[in-house]
Parts: sequence; C-alpha cells; structure tokens
Amino acid sequence: MTNHIPVREIKPTDENIQILSNTFSIRELHPLTAKGDIIQALHRHNFYYILIVKTGTGTHHIDFIKYVIGDYTVFFMVPGQVHELHLHKESTGYIIEFTADLFADMPTKIPQLLGRMSNTNCYSFSKELFSALYAIIDAIFEEQHLKKDQYLEVIKCNLHLLFIHLQRTSNLKENHNAPTNNLYRERYEEFTSLITANLCSNRQVSFYAALLNLTAYQLNAITKTSTGKSASEVINDYFILEAKRYLLATTLQVNEVAWKLGMEDVSYFIRYFKKRTTYSPENFRKTFSSKNL
Repeated sequence: MTNHIPVREIKPTDENIQILSNTFSIRELHPLTAKGDIIQALHRHNFYYILIVKTGTGTHHIDFIKYVIGDYTVFFMVPGQVHELHLHKESTGYIIEFTADLFADMPTKIPQLLGRMSNTNCYSFSKELFSALYAIIDAIFEEQHLKKDQYLEVIKCNLHLLFIHLQRTSNLKENHNAPTNNLYRERYEEFTSLITANLCSNRQVSFYAALLNLTAYQLNAITKTSTGKSASEVINDYFILEAKRYLLATTLQVNEVAWKLGMEDVSYFIRYFKKRTTYSPENFRKTFSSKNL
C-alpha cells in the first residue's frame, strides 16, 4: 500500500474509442481470464466502471462490501469508489469503462440516470433477462470493432439503453409516477455530488443548502424523503466512508488521514470515527485490513 489510494484512468489502446480524451473502453473478459485469475488490489477509478459476468466465479469488494461473483451478474461503480477484485480463470463477459464526457453532446438526462444507478453496485439476473441485456452489450462491442458509419452515436444510444435496463432492476423502492418524488430525487443527487466535491473542506448542512439554493429545512425534507436520513447524517456517512477508504487502502497514519479529510483536531477525528463505527481508526484498520476483507 502507499500513502494515497491508487487512482486508475482509462488507458488508451488500439481497441479504445477516443472521444474527446480517453472517454470509453470495452473489453472482453475471456482473453484476460484465459491467462489466469484477475487479481486487483484496492484502488479507485476516475471513471464509471461496469463489470458484466456471463459465466464466472470470484469475489468483488466495493467500498468494503463483499459480493460473491456468479453467472449473470453485473457490477456498476461510479468514480471515486474503491474496489478489490478476484475474478477466477476462464470467466467470460465484458468490462466497460467510460467518463461522463462521453455523453456531453447527448440531449438526455443520462447524468441523473447514472446517479440513480449509483445506489446499486451489484445486479443479479435470471438467464433470460441477462440474455436480453447481454445482446445490448454484444452490439456495443460489435459497433466498436467494426466502426461503421455513426458507430459512436450507436454505442452511446446502446449504453443509454443498458443504463435503463440496469436502473429498472434496481432494488430501490420508488414511486416513479410521482413528480414530487422525481424532483426530490434529482435534488438529492445534486446534493450528493456536491458532498463528493466538497467533503474535505465543508461538512455543514447550511453550506450545501446554500449551494442548492435551499433552506436547511428543505434540504432535510429532501434527504428524509430519499433515504430516511437527515442531511447531516448523509454527510456523516460520506465522511466515514471516505475515512474507511483511506484507512484500508493507504498506509497513512491516523493523524494524516484526519488532515487529508480536513480535520486538524486528530483526537476529535478519532472520537468522531469511533462514535459512528464503534471502532477507533487504528482498530478499524487492524480488523478490516485487506487480508481480512
């Protein structure tokens, strides 16, 4: 491990689609797993990542939650999440990687759709439903390979269709027919995006409410409707998750983690962390180190 969480970018290869700057990649799994297991230590991405497993076994830890890999599973990750992957030999499927820039010229609400999908990291399908989903991914791969006229537009449209299929299978219980709920959901997604961008510099509800042109009361109403939690609880959850990421994915000392997260008072950070996890930062690191995940 290092004193920072390794961040991976989409690497340009002959098989990558280059739109703007390294914004999309699709690869078949089998040429990679035919050589042996895929083993990746804890790291994070600066892009969206989709692992589609048609056949295969293994384990996948996403933000320290363990998922067992099996046939007909899909894993979806947003930029910033940390994960550790062990995918066994001969597994089949695809890996799709893309940045938000890929859809910059599309007049759709894809960012909102991706935001709703971010609540679910693992999707399991029946063979029949997976076959329909896989046909879309096969079409994306074929378009990328053949590069016919307007293939980029076809790929983006097929990705949008893939996102819709994944979002439909989400286990979130929402009333999609209620305009108020739709509005609340969109404002909640704006809120969480702002937390991600400003977490280390500000954790005050009033700060985020002002950025959203809302009162603290209105912001709390949105988070309560969306998650059952207050705005401050949502902020706390994001802060604790980021602290866990640094404790388990780096070799930073506890005081360095605290400073990295914008807390100059280390003793307060320790109390804050323990109150919300029942572990001191040091004990959390010892208990849930990579070898124990």
